[in-house]
Amino acid sequence: MKLITIDKYSSVPKYKQIILSIESAIAQNRLKRNEKLPSINKISLEFSLSRDTVLLAYDALKKRGIIYAILGKGYYLKSTEFIFERRIFLLFDELNTFKEEIFNSFLSTINNSAQIDIFFHHFNEKMFHKLIKESNGNYTKYIIMPTNFVNAIDSIKILPKEDVFILDQTNLSLKKYPAIYQNFKKNMYDSLVKGKTLLEKYSKLILIFPGFREPIGMVEGFENFCFNYSFESQIMDSFDIKIISKGEVYIIPNDNDLVKVIEQAQVQNLKIGIDIGIISYNDMPLKKVVVNGITTISTDFFAMGKILATMILNNSKIQIENECKLIIRNSL
Repeated sequence: MKLITIDKYSSVPKYKQIILSIESAIAQNRLKRNEKLPSINKISLEFSLSRDTVLLAYDALKKRGIIYAILGKGYYLKSTEFIFERRIFLLFDELNTFKEEIFNSFLSTINNSAQIDIFFHHFNEKMFHKLIKESNGNYTKYIIMPTNFVNAIDSIKILPKEDVFILDQTNLSLKKYPAIYQNFKKNMYDSLVKGKTLLEKYSKLILIFPGFREPIGMVEGFENFCFNYSFESQIMDSFDIKIISKGEVYIIPNDNDLVKVIEQAQVQNLKIGIDIGIISYNDMPLKKVVVNGITTISTDFFAMGKILATMILNNSKIQIENECKLIIRNSL
């Protein structure tokens, strides 16, 4: 196996590819202490690179104490005690309770075996593309939360394919990348099927779907369930100035809308779980006690972070659908 490999089609700078090649060789015990490295001339001729490009890579390794130079003789490996430096780029959409649980689980499973830099695009597509572009070549692994951006692939494809992992949401254009993800269409449909007996005591199902951050799969799963089981249904993009009617069930992905529905029900003296039903998305401890318990559709965020870290540590190249379940409480 060659000590140094260069992919001329990669957008990662050539000098960084040299650095990564040598780091990988050390991690795989293919280099011994004080072993001589290929000369600058040899590398530049073999890969049609300028001497300055190779020298830039060797100087960077020298400054980090990985290699040393002997004047007139060349460059040598300084120590086999070098530990391969995992540098992980982690791009989240936002920081909330659920993402924090993913991150903490991921962090504890990685267990100090990598440098992790976390960034947030805040559902801003321009920021999403900018952060990925600026990170390219600076990390050994890239974890991307592409949210519902249709054109996410346009930026992701500039990264080294073998180093990219997709988190939480995915789509057909990203199917070639390893991922731990939620199947929102299936999760919505299966959860409503599980709660079907309870839902039948109500007259109408209403999905509040702002659509800015929420995945469209939620709508597809909701519509399929209502059609297949003949439930009267409605989709609204917000709950502003809405009067609640008895017999309605509200399915609410956004917690701001959850608060509005609960407040309006209290204004109208409607009993949640009797006069109206509520299903919230994403479970948290508070939802166990609010209005005697809120029914939720929720994935296991702790498991998601743990599985992601395990995939990184094992360099696993699979796609895993994270488990989701309906947690039934008094609001239904």
